[in-house]
Amino acid sequence: MTAPILTGYYRYTDIWFEWCQVLPEKDGQMLKAILAHDAITHPDHPLHVDGVDGVKLYIGTLHTGEERLLFSSKQVDYIRYWLHAMKLTESEIPLPYSDCLLEHGDGEGKDIRFVTEVVYKNGGDLRGAIKVIDKKNKKLKGSSPRLVACRAIFDRVQELFKEKKHVFLAIDLESWERDHQMITELGYSAIHWEGEKEIVEDGHLIVKEHENYRNGTYVADNRYRYNFGTSEVLPKAQFKQRIHKLFEHYQSLGALFLVFHDASGDIKSVSQLDHLQLRSHMRYYRYLKSGMIEAPLDGISYVLPDINTSPDKGLYVVDTSDLFAALEGEGTKNRKGLANVCRLLGIDTRFLHNAGNDAHVCNLGYVHHMGNG
Repeated sequence: MTAPILTGYYRYTDIWFEWCQVLPEKDGQMLKAILAHDAITHPDHPLHVDGVDGVKLYIGTLHTGEERLLFSSKQVDYIRYWLHAMKLTESEIPLPYSDCLLEHGDGEGKDIRFVTEVVYKNGGDLRGAIKVIDKKNKKLKGSSPRLVACRAIFDRVQELFKEKKHVFLAIDLESWERDHQMITELGYSAIHWEGEKEIVEDGHLIVKEHENYRNGTYVADNRYRYNFGTSEVLPKAQFKQRIHKLFEHYQSLGALFLVFHDASGDIKSVSQLDHLQLRSHMRYYRYLKSGMIEAPLDGISYVLPDINTSPDKGLYVVDTSDLFAALEGEGTKNRKGLANVCRLLGIDTRFLHNAGNDAHVCNLGYVHHMGNG
């Protein structure tokens, strides 16, 4: 019987440090030379991919939340073939021992939960990436399951974004600071694709009947300072209809990922919230399930589709506070606000607390920033 051909990934460190040591000295030297940091990122390298500036490798997230820089088994096999074809080795050097091969999946015996493609433009970037990964892994040692979960969410969102087939819709709402049930504006920012072309659509809606209810005491009043187009002033009935049509349109394009910063605040129903608690924490929650909007959220899932599923439909939540907690290596409930996160990520912001600006920052500045690594 023919043995099945296994494909998967090898740890970069196993290939770079260990593989060459078990080979004859000359073969080991050739392998080291072809895998050197500056060589592997050169456009003439055998692993170079047309259209990629540098070398394409992989980062795998283990079930523990730790990361590993990886070669694919196809890359390793091709290096063996190329060295022999170029007469740099007398024969194809043997594969690394089978225990080195890591398999991708959720099932029993699978080693890697998520795999993300990464590109390093030069040897310096590659060396720096190894140090960053090592630093992240040290932070995860003894970390809480919550942080591990945040890291898993972060990696899955990156994978979904790079598939270029889903819709990412950031929504933000502002309310009157003295009565949080009185919604004053809604902003949205959508990213979807037509083939390889990325489409970005932004909007900002103001409730006409609530224009006289102004903020400024507890939260900035930037309602009329929308940076990404012209605000629309709509009566309450049209405001509600417009939001429903917005959901219908984007759900018709594929799986819809709703993007919020601190999703627990945007989704909860007003009846579930203690108004005094809101005031005491100076948190101004926005509600999609209020009677004023009644957004169509049937079937919404707070669990992202698993790695073996690339959905064509469905409604999912992406919470950017989870993404940043993972990036920062902090899994506690003490999440940073949107302005603080943008400052730490180096994302330019003007006139936050305008619902349209906040939505745009969440999607174009935040998810796009992280989705593209």
